[in-house]
Amino acid sequence: MKILVLGGSAFLGRAYVSEALRRGHEVTTFNRGLSGSDQPGAEAVRGDRTSAADLERLVAGRRWDAVVDTAGQQPSDVLLSAGLLSEHADHYTFVSSIHAFTDWGTQVVNEDSATYPCPADTPAGQAPGNHLKAGCERAVLERFGAGRSLILNCGLLVGPHENVGRLSWWLERVARGGQVLAPGDPERALQHIDARDFAVFGLDLLERGTTGRFLTTGPTGAATMKGLLDACVEATGGRAELVWVPDERLLAAEVQPWTELPLWTPDQPGWEAIWLADTSRAQAAGLRCRPIMDTARDTWDWLRERGPTAEPYVQGTTPLGIDPGKERKVIAG
Repeated sequence: MKILVLGGSAFLGRAYVSEALRRGHEVTTFNRGLSGSDQPGAEAVRGDRTSAADLERLVAGRRWDAVVDTAGQQPSDVLLSAGLLSEHADHYTFVSSIHAFTDWGTQVVNEDSATYPCPADTPAGQAPGNHLKAGCERAVLERFGAGRSLILNCGLLVGPHENVGRLSWWLERVARGGQVLAPGDPERALQHIDARDFAVFGLDLLERGTTGRFLTTGPTGAATMKGLLDACVEATGGRAELVWVPDERLLAAEVQPWTELPLWTPDQPGWEAIWLADTSRAQAAGLRCRPIMDTARDTWDWLRERGPTAEPYVQGTTPLGIDPGKERKVIAG
């Protein structure tokens, strides 16, 4: 197949390109060349998806069997790119987010759950962040139609080449050794997916010409907070001592969930169903997820190969990770 990947140089897009090349597909990537390196074997076309001129240059005289869009963030930009590509491709996979569902975090969601009412032509900055992916989905459906579109609502992504750094932060913190602040209930179930497993499943569906929507993340309870941190300890050499501190003490100490201690979600209103998305439809369609130990080990190997970086890990604009002094103070009680 001839596949166009919008993005294709960072994390999930990179995983898609690697897997597609491994399967023998002909891959073209379209990006600005700012977020990562091109992969050998893929044709790299430089351009900005917000520019009609760049998109017209991309599609001139070309046709693909499928488009994979891992980088769409703004509905109006997706409307533009999907519109220009609709006559040049047969199928469009859009990687959306679990955040597009209005009830995510507070109730169990599945593919039939309501999404935010964000119009397809919403310009940048005109809707809250959680709403934007829903608008991007509508843009794809308006331009390609339900019969040529596949929407994958992505859960928490982890793995090598992660560009947010949640698992990477934990691995690097644990690798420094000493007492490590371990948050909340050790048996709190997590729900994540390795980007490589996501790409395998997405390409399986694409090759079958599948359309519709799939909530694409790991099954609930495939890992726990303890399982994840134990995997980090083992992967990095076992020099750290995990010190478990309950939610109440962490909140009293004003530790920020999700950012100061990545992946920590306290057991309180607003967070009660964050790790309970129903993935049964995706599993029935063939989604398979590797154990967290494998992901932790591979991510640690990649981090050592990559080497230290001066850039902080961030969630949006918020730096990830707790200050060492604050961590010691919380542990001491």
